[in-house]
Amino acid sequence: MIRLTIDGQSVEVPPGTTILKAAQKLGIDIPTLCYMDGLPCQTSCLVCLVKVRERNGRERFVPSCGTPVAPDMEVESETADVAAMRRTSLELLLSDHVGDCLAPCQFACPVHMNIPDMLRHIQSRQFDEAIVTIKEDIALPAVLGRVCPKPCEKGCRRGSADGAVAVCDLKRIVADWDLAREDFYVPTCEAASGRRVAVVGAGPTGLSAAYYLRRRGHAVTLFDRQVQPGGRLRDPNSSGNPAILPPEVLNREITAVLAVGIEFRGGARLEPPNVRGGVAVDSLRGEFDAVLVCIGEQNQRTWEALGLPSGPRGVAVERGTFRTVIPGVFAAGNAIRGRGLVVRGCADGKEAAFAIDRFLKEGEAKPWPEPFSVRIGKLAAEELDELHSLSLDAPREELRASVDSCDLDTAEVNAASVQAGRCLHCDCRALPGCRLRRYAERYGADPNRYKGERAVLRLQYKESHVLYEPGKCIVCGLCVAVTEAARLPLGLTFVGRGFDVRVGVPFQRSLEEALGKLAEQCVAVCPTGALSFRDGKTPASLPILRSG
Repeated sequence: MIRLTIDGQSVEVPPGTTILKAAQKLGIDIPTLCYMDGLPCQTSCLVCLVKVRERNGRERFVPSCGTPVAPDMEVESETADVAAMRRTSLELLLSDHVGDCLAPCQFACPVHMNIPDMLRHIQSRQFDEAIVTIKEDIALPAVLGRVCPKPCEKGCRRGSADGAVAVCDLKRIVADWDLAREDFYVPTCEAASGRRVAVVGAGPTGLSAAYYLRRRGHAVTLFDRQVQPGGRLRDPNSSGNPAILPPEVLNREITAVLAVGIEFRGGARLEPPNVRGGVAVDSLRGEFDAVLVCIGEQNQRTWEALGLPSGPRGVAVERGTFRTVIPGVFAAGNAIRGRGLVVRGCADGKEAAFAIDRFLKEGEAKPWPEPFSVRIGKLAAEELDELHSLSLDAPREELRASVDSCDLDTAEVNAASVQAGRCLHCDCRALPGCRLRRYAERYGADPNRYKGERAVLRLQYKESHVLYEPGKCIVCGLCVAVTEAARLPLGLTFVGRGFDVRVGVPFQRSLEEALGKLAEQCVAVCPTGALSFRDGKTPASLPILRSG
């Protein structure tokens, strides 16, 4: 047996054991992209680098997946200089990566809803799955489906060709379908946190914040000066366009929001201290663990009278966390912006709920995390044609204004499915399992650090349900090794030389023919989403082949 230390922990392993396997014995997680148990070692990605100090005092960085242990070896796996080396390896891989992690429409949406996932569900006629995806980010989808100015559609790449996908219409149809059901969707909330939050103002911001705070396990009481919640959405003079917002839709959607377990207290106006008949910030601070103010636009004198710090456009808050200088007091929506879109108010509510949740659970308010994403940018005409080949060739059509029944007829379901099928699916189909993105986030890799002129976007799927995107391939060789181990008649191989080498199918045959029954296994081992299923299917976990 050979004894060595890894991060100060001593371990004994048989001769020939790699540093990676020795670390795994200690429960130390060393990242890998090109390694998989049961397959030959590739040592190509260099994301598993560690720093070793040998018996003779020599220090060097080595790939842990292919370096055998030595007696008295000292290994460092998570020091600052090791992290820097791994970050550089990741950034070099990302420099040649052609593919969006998140779609442009998702970035353009103020609430950053997972629009491609919603569209995939609608295309498959899975409205019950679609409403779950929608309500992860939007508490009032039936409302926004009518009053939102559709910034997501302005970001849709198909817009420059034959019209953007009708995202808002589709969202509204699913939301209306859900609200028309006797048992509309009510999400499960996290276990009770024992913390209480007061949300003052039951407009779009307050309703959204209360909804997501309750989902995170906090007891929420929603206050408003009106006897009914809804705020500016009930005001004909507001910018919420209530004229196209039927009262029955608003009432039903608010019922769905409150159904998660929110207490509503109407007729409770926010008043200055010592004024009877209302609620004051100081009294709420004494009763609740956190207070969120979102009562809408007020003048500076009003804010000061209410005991709140004022800024140029409303209550003064810290950017991102929505907290004021008063401990435990937050503000969002038009209370800090003056006037804003309903969708922006809903986004504020969701993000403020996240900050308050962190404050209650960790003692420090934190801003909504910016998701890591590689972004291709503007596509050339021929690249758009590549994406068009994977979508339905159908015109944009305005879908009907509302759904009166949860029993949609066949024509309505088909129309929604066809419209959703127009999506180009600019996002990565393999996003949930992409190890390149996971480790890029973990080590703070900058995808643009070594960017030059990018490669052209290409999609290969000849007569196959498996999609190969050469621009995402890091030539790790795992899929090639899987097919070689199975001795497939065709399988996969490396084509080209030097920087031009790519994975390919011999004799220009299809992926379907090359992979056969091993398609799911090859997709599962791909660390970057270069291999995926065209329908977005996620392969089952594989008990034999495990990443390091």
